Amino acid sequence: MRLGYEQHGADVEVLTEQQRFDWVLFGLLGVLAAVGLVMVFSASIAQAERVLNDATYYGRLQGIYLAIAFIAAYAAWRTPLDVLEEYGPVLLCLGFVLLVLVLLPFIGKSVNGSRRWINLGVSFQPSEFFKLAIIVYLAGFFVRRGGQIKTDVYVFLAPLAIAAVAAGLLLAEPDFGATVVVGATVVAMMFVAGCRWRHFLLTLVVVVPLGILAILVSPYRKTRLLSFVNPWDDPFATDFQLTQSLIAVGRGAWDGVGLGNSVQKMAYLPEAHTDFVFAVFAEEFGFIGVAALIVLFSLIVARCFKIARDADRAGLVFGSHIATGVGFWFGFQAFINIGANMGVLPTKGITLPLFSYGGSSVLAVGIACGLVMRVNREVATQTEADLARGVAERVEKLSGKAGSVRAGSGKAVLQNV
Repeated sequence: MRLGYEQHGADVEVLTEQQRFDWVLFGLLGVLAAVGLVMVFSASIAQAERVLNDATYYGRLQGIYLAIAFIAAYAAWRTPLDVLEEYGPVLLCLGFVLLVLVLLPFIGKSVNGSRRWINLGVSFQPSEFFKLAIIVYLAGFFVRRGGQIKTDVYVFLAPLAIAAVAAGLLLAEPDFGATVVVGATVVAMMFVAGCRWRHFLLTLVVVVPLGILAILVSPYRKTRLLSFVNPWDDPFATDFQLTQSLIAVGRGAWDGVGLGNSVQKMAYLPEAHTDFVFAVFAEEFGFIGVAALIVLFSLIVARCFKIARDADRAGLVFGSHIATGVGFWFGFQAFINIGANMGVLPTKGITLPLFSYGGSSVLAVGIACGLVMRVNREVATQTEADLARGVAERVEKLSGKAGSVRAGSGKAVLQNV
C-alpha cells in the first residue's frame, strides 16, 4: 500500500495496520498474563479445593477475566485519542460517582471489614477503574492548562485537589493502597507536565502531616504500616501474612521448589492467589524466577515510557501523558506489591498488575495497556503523515527549481536568436 505522488515521480510507503501495532508491548504483556494465569492456577488450588471443592475454579475464572480484558483492550486500541480526551471529564465524574456509591450500605459490598466492591450481579472494585479515569482526565487537563502549571497556583493545585478528594473517599472504604497509588500517579504526571520542585516541596509540608495523621487516627492502618518493621514480634496475629510470605520467599532459594510444589499456599499463606501470589511464585521459582519477573515488569514500564517520549516528539501531548501515567501506575503498583511480599514495604492489599487474581484489576489494567498501544498507533500514523508531507514539500520545491531552470534556459535561447 502506497501514498503516491506520481505526478512528481515520488512514492511514500504507507504503514499497514500490522506495522502500526506494537507487537513488542503486546508480547511482553502476553507473557506476563500467561505466567500470571499459571500462577493463579497453582496458588489457588488448595483454597479452591477446600472452600469450593473445585481446585481449578479461580484459575478458570482468571482465564475468563483475561479474555474479557483482551476484548476491552482491543476496544481501547480502536478508540481515537481525541474522543478519549473529549470525554475525560465525564470519566472522572463517573469515577467519583462510583467511589461514593461503594460507600453506601445498600450498594457497596463489605469484605473483611473493607467496603471496596459494588455488587450488581457481578462484583467489581471502583478504585481500580478510578485510577484509569484520573489518568485520562489529567492527560487532557495538562494539554489544556499545561502551559500555566508553572505560573498559576490554581492550575497547580487543581490536580492535587482532585487527588485529595479521591483520597478521602478511598480512605473511607478503607483502601490505603489505592490511595497511595492514585496520589503518587498524580504527582508523577504533574512532575512530567513541568511542575516546579519548590511547589512540590511546599505541598509536602501540608500533605505529609495529613498523611501521618490519617495513619495515626486509625489503629488498623497504624498496625498495617508498622508491622513490617518487625514482623516476628507477633507472627501469629497482626504479622501472620507477612511472616508466611517471608517463609515462602525464603524457601524458594535460588531456583525454587518447582511449579506446583509450594507448601505455603496450602492454607498457610492467606490470599495466596491475590495479594501474595508473588510470594508463591518466589517459592516455586526462586531468585532466578523473581529476577526474570522483575525484568519483565521493567521492560513493560520502559516500553510505556518510550511510547510516551515518541508521542511527545510527534506532538501528541495527550497521548504522551496517557502513556506516562499508565507506565508509572503499572510500575509503581508492581513495586508496592513486590516490596510488601518481601517485607521491605508495609502490606497494603494491592494486586500485582496482570499477575494477581482479580477481575477488576485485570480489566482496568487491560484497558490501560490498550490505550498505550493506541498511543503508539497514533504516533506511527502521525510520523507517517509528517514524512509524507515532508516528501511532498521537498518534491514540490525540487519541481519548482527545475521549472525555473527550464524557463531561464528558454529565455537565453530566445535572446541568442
